[in-house]
Formats: sequence, structure tokens, C-alpha cells
Amino acid sequence: MLTVRSRVVIGSAVLALVGLMSSPQLSSASDQARAKDIIQQTCVQCHRLEGQPDSRFNLKAPDLMWAGSKYQRSWLIRWLTGKEGPLYAKGYRWDLTEVPSKHPMVTESEADAIADYFAEHNKDPRVKVGAFDLSKVTKFDATFGGMAYKAHACLGCHVIEENGRFIGGPQSASLVAAGQRYDKDWLFRFGQNPQDFTPHSGEFLADATEPQLRAVIGFLMVQGVKDFTYYEPWTSSEFGMARVDRGKVIYKEYCSQCHGATGKGDGPAASGLEPKPAIHANIPFEKLPPEYLYNVINHGGPAVGKSPNMPYWNLTIGQQGVADVMAYLKVTFKGVPDMAAAPGGVCVQPRKTAKAPEDFLTRTNPLPASAGTIQAGKTLYLKTAQPVACVMCHGEQGDGKGIMGAALVPPPRNFTCGSMMKDIPDGQMFWIIKNGSMGTGMMPFTGLPDEQVWQLIQYVRSLAK
Repeated sequence: MLTVRSRVVIGSAVLALVGLMSSPQLSSASDQARAKDIIQQTCVQCHRLEGQPDSRFNLKAPDLMWAGSKYQRSWLIRWLTGKEGPLYAKGYRWDLTEVPSKHPMVTESEADAIADYFAEHNKDPRVKVGAFDLSKVTKFDATFGGMAYKAHACLGCHVIEENGRFIGGPQSASLVAAGQRYDKDWLFRFGQNPQDFTPHSGEFLADATEPQLRAVIGFLMVQGVKDFTYYEPWTSSEFGMARVDRGKVIYKEYCSQCHGATGKGDGPAASGLEPKPAIHANIPFEKLPPEYLYNVINHGGPAVGKSPNMPYWNLTIGQQGVADVMAYLKVTFKGVPDMAAAPGGVCVQPRKTAKAPEDFLTRTNPLPASAGTIQAGKTLYLKTAQPVACVMCHGEQGDGKGIMGAALVPPPRNFTCGSMMKDIPDGQMFWIIKNGSMGTGMMPFTGLPDEQVWQLIQYVRSLAK
């Protein structure tokens, strides 16, 4: 079993016919005989059902010797009955053709029998059932997995859907709706070394940690799955056993070196840091979204677009430690008693904000300042923007006096200051929202679609006085 510090590999130019095989329905001997006949008379014309892994350039179609460990039963039946589109936009042998081939179709009962046959006769002994726990995939895992998927060049060969658009190189198997097709355990084993399955075929070996691989598999397994139920670790048993006294010790041993013994942001490391550590004493922690607080402690500052000076503490203090620290923060720090007297709110605020590239500065908002656009922006601002709603820092009135804003140095922008806001171009605002602002607490909202960013800008503009 690989540890979290082990190195594993991720295949990018990968993933032929794969998916989760549910418990097979028992079929009659005649059905099995018919399935075997179809496989031996038809499937073997292109697919191999036995032998050792070989290069794609020596094959006609994906190998089926491990088919029983690869297919998701419902998807396999849809595929065999012609209800699924081609997986390879340019054909499996892209060196020979640039058009997808049409797969033979069978009846529903024949497809059902073939699925049973694969489940019984074509299992892969290398695949450990239960190696990947889909029920423990968090929203952060899927988001981080999407980033790792791109960082490890998987996008170069595989198409995915992102914000309603299909992106990626259509050279290998499409990963659109991947979660309806793949077996999680087989995909995890494949990702550890794709060369074990399709050697010398362009499959990319990525240097990644096991957690990164698991995040990528989580990302793939939610693709195309509507209303996927994400795991919420802050509801786990460790949080039911959280103790403030243990959290206090951990805070002193680890957190205080930056945030200070009393949470005033004045720890011994703070003088050399930019941006400055958050002033915990000014934050009412019980009002923060548990997802945000958990992610910033467990996964570190970069997980929520904050400074990399904030480490990821999960490997050091564990899930119980994170739970204990969160309990301590909520009991100890209640925020600024009078938000009206909180830092910030100055109209023209001194800033060293980086200037957006010229091609951004010249952009103007393509959306009208209509009631519908402004209302959509307001919803994002107050509730739905991720990784955290804008109101948390900039305040309900947009004056920079949100419950998290009092902890930031420098304080958040005061959007109500018309004399300042009128001089900030739309393109500059768009660029800052997308990329964040170095040296401040402004995090990047990379995942927001462009249209939502423009909606947000129209709402922010409406706050100026």
C-alpha cells in the first residue's frame, strides 16, 4: 500500500473502455453460451480477451482481458446497445484514421449477458476492490483533482466538459461524463502505472503523490454525475469528539508562530511575511462556513487562494487535530464587537495593486447593467461565489467591513467609494477577480465562469455612491 508520501504516476493519454461493474445479474446457461458466441465470433475480430498488454499500435481496439473490472455495468449495456456516442473522436487508431468507428450493436438481453460474462470471466487480479472510496470524495478533492488533471497534462489528450464547454485534445478516450463509465478501483490502479495496461502508446507517466492521484480519480468520477453527494469531513466522527483544550495546545505549538499567542497576527514570523497573517482575534469563527475553515487549515492557504505561507496542516496534526483547532478557534475568537468601528471603510484606500495586462485593461463589461444582471451578481456576492462569498470580506454594504475583513492587512476594498471605483476599469476588476491580488487577502476566483465575473462586476458597480 502506497503512503501519502509515496510517488505514483498518472496516465494522461489513456482510458479506453472503462467503468464500474456492479454486481452481475445471474443469467441462464443459454444466455452465457450466447454471450460467449457473440464475443468469440464478433468481439475478438477487434478486441483481445487474453494475453499480455501491448502497444495500441499493435491493436485494433482496446483490450478486453480485464473488461470485468473496467466497465460500469449500466454504461456497458448502453454502449453495446448503441445508446452511447463514440469514445474516440478520431478513432482508437488515430494513426490510421481521423473519424470514429461505428461499434456493432446487440440486443438488450444480449448486452446483459455479455456484461455477466465479463464480470465472471474477465476480472483483473491487479485491481483491489475498495482501493478507492468514492463516498469520501470532497468538493475540494474534485476541484483540486481538476487542477492536477490539467497540471499533469491529461488535458492534452482527453476531452472534458468545463462550464458547459468541451475542452482538451480529442486524441484519446473522451472523459466527458467519465463518472458514468469507469470503475473507480480499476481507474485508480490504472493511474498508478498506465504502462501496465497500454505500453508504448503515448501514455504519459506523471510524477505525482498518491493524494494527487486520488484527487484526479475523484475529479473524473464526478464527471457527468448529477447531484453527486460530496463528503463533508467536518461532519466526521473526529468533529464529534473535538476538544477545545487539545486545540489550544495545537494552536500554541503551531498557529501562534504566525498568528500570535492571542491571535493578533503578531507571532514571531509575522514581521517577515507579506501579506501579514490573519488577525484571528478579529474573526467571529463560529460564523465562518465550515467548508472554508476546514479547507484553509487542512489543505493550506493556496487551497482557498490565500498565501502559501499558510501551510497545509493535515499531515502534521491529522483530522482530529484539525477538528480540535476549529473547536478552539470558535470558542476563543468572537470577532470585533462593533463592526462599525472595525478597520477599513476608508474611501480612497492606498494600494499597490498590480496592473492588469493591456489586453485585459481594454475590456469592457459585455453585460448590461440590467436588474437581472445585477441580481445575479448580488447572489454571487452574498451567497454562491467560491471559494468564499464576497460578503465575508467586503461586507453586506460593500464597505469592506465583512466578518473576515477585519482580520486582513490591508483591509478589503471599499466598493461604496465612488470616487475610487470610477477610476478602476472593468478589465482591471475582471483580472483581479480571476487572479487575486498579491500582498492582500484578495483570493483568485479562477473557477468562476466569465459571465458570472461580469455579473459580479455589475453588482459591485451598483454599490458605489
